[in-house]
Amino acid sequence: MQTAILQGIFLPFLGTVLGAACVFFLRSRLHSTVQRALTGFAAGVMTAASVWSLLIPAMEQAQAMGTWSFVPAVAGFWLGILFLLLLDKTIPHLHQNAGQPEGPRTHLKRTTMLVLAVTLHNIPEGMAVGAVLAGWAVGNETITFSGALALSLGIALQNFPEGAIISMPLRAQSVGKGRAFLYGVLSGAVEPLAAAWTIWASGLLLPILPYLLSFAAGAMIYVVVEELIPETSDGVHSNLGTLFFAAGFTLMLALDVALG
Repeated sequence: MQTAILQGIFLPFLGTVLGAACVFFLRSRLHSTVQRALTGFAAGVMTAASVWSLLIPAMEQAQAMGTWSFVPAVAGFWLGILFLLLLDKTIPHLHQNAGQPEGPRTHLKRTTMLVLAVTLHNIPEGMAVGAVLAGWAVGNETITFSGALALSLGIALQNFPEGAIISMPLRAQSVGKGRAFLYGVLSGAVEPLAAAWTIWASGLLLPILPYLLSFAAGAMIYVVVEELIPETSDGVHSNLGTLFFAAGFTLMLALDVALG
């Protein structure tokens, strides 16, 4: 079981590493339309994962509450939203193509704040994987290892373009290939840490697992709405981001149903 848990934790991180490695094989930065498509894809995967892998299992685990079985999902969801809002306001970061950084004023370099921006939305992804793996590890009937693996695989797939999106622009800004790759890897390193912390927390407080699942869902939806969807609409109008959102959404849906 421990081996399976480790595989589930590190699979998403591997996606980020492989994506960041694109800096060694591609010479120029990713075109804006490609970035828009990949961002839309990531948003679709995260939205579907929030529903099928997190919110629905959270409500299924609270069925004993009867009519009130939605309470853990709603409460946890809002806690996740507010947690990411707090991080958004207290950690300095800079989104791709943004002119001004967000959060408190700082003297951090632009490259560091770009990495922090991606790191912020990798936190809920790691928590989501950790919460689902924890549910499987304790023998919860609503969560299977195949379902947990589907979530890990889906997030790994959308982490691949994220790794490239962070490393390629840094390379275009004359950052060395090695450093650009390292920054891309570091942006995803928080995921296995967040996953491991969530598994540990759920082990101590097993009754709150439905709240942890929906907490991760709320945090991921915050990232989708606050960051990813606006980036797919940045610049000249295009439907590409919407189409790739649908592609990511349906892929994650299919993975969850087929493997879950």
